[in-house]
Amino acid sequence: MDPELEAFIPFFPRTDLADPVAARTYFAGLAAAVPTPDTSEMEVEDRLVPADPDVAVRIYRPRGARGAVIWLHGGGFVMGNVDTEHPWATRIAETSGAVVLSVGYRLAPEHPFPAALDDAYAVLTWTAEHAAELGVDPARIAVGGHSAGGGLAAAVALRARDEQGPPIRFQLLNQAGLDDRLETWSARNFTDTPWFHRDKAIAAWGHYLGGRPATPYAAPSRATDLSGLPPAYVASAEFCPNRDEDIEYAVRLLRAGVSVELHQWPGTFHGSQAILSADVSQRQNAELGAVLRRALAG
Repeated sequence: MDPELEAFIPFFPRTDLADPVAARTYFAGLAAAVPTPDTSEMEVEDRLVPADPDVAVRIYRPRGARGAVIWLHGGGFVMGNVDTEHPWATRIAETSGAVVLSVGYRLAPEHPFPAALDDAYAVLTWTAEHAAELGVDPARIAVGGHSAGGGLAAAVALRARDEQGPPIRFQLLNQAGLDDRLETWSARNFTDTPWFHRDKAIAAWGHYLGGRPATPYAAPSRATDLSGLPPAYVASAEFCPNRDEDIEYAVRLLRAGVSVELHQWPGTFHGSQAILSADVSQRQNAELGAVLRRALAG
């Protein structure tokens, strides 16, 4: 474990997804305790994207932005919204220079799969149709997210490919939850890692799937054909149950002819990027923005 991160482990919060409502309340409290980010260099607007039902989005527009990213928050498919994601989304907009559309997708277990995916896909479609209004190039739209949101981003890319939907320039998958089977070495063995561990992964997938079999749009690792997908950046954390499924997905993308950047961050754990004072977190967060900036340029 990275020594700077290890020092924070006794103080790092713990959540239990057995009670989703209590978990959301606790998660919201954690987010509210984070200092309010400086958004003076960008426009921030809350909108409702027309869909069935409408989808809440918070749009971040840095000056001079030409590209956009549909950003999907983490939280095990159970927690999170545009308010809890505000610090993350602000940082992504600031470091990437892209318009960020932070999606307040519906949460499980009240709204199991495919509700969250439908919401994310509706925002992708709306963004492509309203690119001129947003001031972005419709050929420069990416999808990205962290944890469960990374899994949703991968699923959006699969669906857009299969349905000949809006073209996606790039997919950014940060510590993504991709495989409900939880059979990899990391998924089986990381039972007491900070913030996210095997039991929490089991609970998250249980809430999201609602007892129904997983399809590739629910768990992208189940997709047999990964050809024709957008170029990808895949990041994994060493002490994270999702580590091995992320690495395996990246390798499978490569074998399918997709251009991939894979970064396995040593000494880190799932969500440790929230410890902003650590050098490794600063490098991770800067890289997310730099990767999007490069992908959406030119």
